Amino acid sequence: MKAKAGWIKPSFIVCAAVLALAASTKEYTIRQLGIHFIKYPLELKAPLDKFSESKLAPYAVVNKARITNRDVLDSLGTEEYLQWELENPDAPNDSPIRFCSLFITYYTGNPDMVPHVPDECYVGGGNRRLGGEIISIPLDPALSDSSEAEIPNPLNAQSIVFSQTLKGPVSVEKELRVQYFFKANGKYASSRTETRSLLGRNFFSKYSYFCKVEWKFYGMDYTGIVYPGRDQTIEASGKLLSIVLAILEADHWPDWDKANRQTAKKLN
Repeated sequence: MKAKAGWIKPSFIVCAAVLALAASTKEYTIRQLGIHFIKYPLELKAPLDKFSESKLAPYAVVNKARITNRDVLDSLGTEEYLQWELENPDAPNDSPIRFCSLFITYYTGNPDMVPHVPDECYVGGGNRRLGGEIISIPLDPALSDSSEAEIPNPLNAQSIVFSQTLKGPVSVEKELRVQYFFKANGKYASSRTETRSLLGRNFFSKYSYFCKVEWKFYGMDYTGIVYPGRDQTIEASGKLLSIVLAILEADHWPDWDKANRQTAKKLN
């Protein structure tokens, strides 16, 4: 017994006591510092399927797609999404920017760390990724009725170029561009890495969310489907996003600062 007692040195007792004290006060200390590891959902002001068609003018909604396959919806990871086809009647009938596919998804609470981006999803659909870049999109303030929102101008977004094989009597290879950006916890982000960083360093809010806005332009002429080039894509994106972002900011995206001010008041 004496041999065993010899191992219990004062330094060991002190260390054990410190560890026990730290364990017992950890949660209290975290609360006092205002750190939140578990996040709560921050709901949209209004669901995305309530997106105002009248405010989208001159764009007209020609199709509203809904995902009916449960496995596909589970893979998407959210039921809060908008998948619309838009038509711009101001563009010529054969213009490659006459139509636009708009796909918006919203995640909140403890969201997965941004699993879905076109870089991978389009390749999974049979397209070949040729390259990508961050493009700067000049917005038109005259088209925006959301003066309170701090929308960056120009807006940075990813533009990914794919090679698409169009089947027919003769297979044709065409290049298409898919654009996207994020808004995460009140800030705009141009990449998945930047979005993950915003989510990862969000210690002092009880909420967390991110939203991905994705779009591509296309048209039809005598050869079939056509896609715009880089410059035409940037110009058309500026007009589209000036309108879409104004609606998202005013009618849908949560007020991040307001939500956190309310949380601070409750803690005080």
